[in-house]
Amino acid sequence: MLKSYSEMIKLKTYKDRYEYLKIGGSVGEETFGGSRWLNQVLYSSPEWKRFRREIILRDNGCDLACKDRPIVTKVYIHHINPITPEDIKKRADNVFDPDNVVCCSHEMHQAIHYGDESLLSIDVPTRKPNDTCPWRNTNV
Repeated sequence: MLKSYSEMIKLKTYKDRYEYLKIGGSVGEETFGGSRWLNQVLYSSPEWKRFRREIILRDNGCDLACKDRPIVTKVYIHHINPITPEDIKKRADNVFDPDNVVCCSHEMHQAIHYGDESLLSIDVPTRKPNDTCPWRNTNV
C-alpha cells in the first residue's frame, strides 16, 4: 500500500499521523548498505537542497506538519514511501515528489523507522496562564 502526504495531512492528530507513517523496522537493519554513498550524493545536491527548502516552507518547519509541533533542531525530510538506491540512480519521480515527503524531527524520524513511540512526546501539555511563573499562584 502506498502512503501519501495528501492522505496523512487529513489526519488531525500528531499520534494519528505517526501511526499512519510508522514503518516499524529494526535498529541495524540495512537500508542502503554499500550504496550509502548514493543517498549522500543526493542529499548534498543543489536540487535536493532546493526541494528540501520548499518542503520545510510547506510544512512551516513543523513535525509531521502539525502547527503545534515546531521543530527547533535539525529538520529531517522523511520519504513516506522509502526510496531505494535504484530510485536515486534512475532519478525516479518518488525521490522528489512532494506527496512522498514530510518534515519531521530526529526523534520522529527514528520512531517512524523503528516503531518506537517511547521516543516521542505524543501528548502536548495543556497550557495555563502563568504556568511558566512558578511564584504566581494559578489556583486563584
